[in-house]
Amino acid sequence: MIKIYSQNKEVNLVLEKNKKREIIEDFKIHGRDTGSAVVQVALLTERINSLTEHFKDHPKDFHSRRGLLMLVGKRKRFLEYLKKNNNKKYKELIKKLNLR
Repeated sequence: MIKIYSQNKEVNLVLEKNKKREIIEDFKIHGRDTGSAVVQVALLTERINSLTEHFKDHPKDFHSRRGLLMLVGKRKRFLEYLKKNNNKKYKELIKKLNLR
């Protein structure tokens, strides 16, 4: 796990096991679901939000910014897939995650 200490604040760049399990429980479609597009979008959104907090303290961290842009692109592709294949799930997910 990567932890960065900045101005007496701890920022996790990787999701902890408990937080990840909690997100999967909230968004899973069936009992053993860990990899559906809905779950993946939720996990990516959590990582994007934590990186966004990191950039408030470190605006010149351009290497991590590239990683953030790659995560945003991946989430966008998952959302386009959901919109095309399951529009109802897409709308529910957008509302639940407060995207757009």
